Amino acid sequence: MVGSRTATAVAGLFVSLVVSVAAWYYFDTLLAVLFLPFVPLLWRRGGDTPPVRDCPTCGFSTRDPDFDYCPRDGSALDPRDDGP
Repeated sequence: MVGSRTATAVAGLFVSLVVSVAAWYYFDTLLAVLFLPFVPLLWRRGGDTPPVRDCPTCGFSTRDPDFDYCPRDGSALDPRDDGP
């Protein structure tokens, strides 16, 4: 079974190819292939990034949700306060 991320990547690749071919046809230049890598970024959601968590002892920081404790000293990681 194809995962949702794979299906999204395939759909993004297909759409970017269609946009590149349309731009190539419309502008009559091969530079249209520069659109290819950027079309999937149009559907990227900015809220999916996990928050940064820091170690209060040594300063280690990570976005990886698998880390609950610092791998250097074993301290619990605290969420970073990026307030206004």
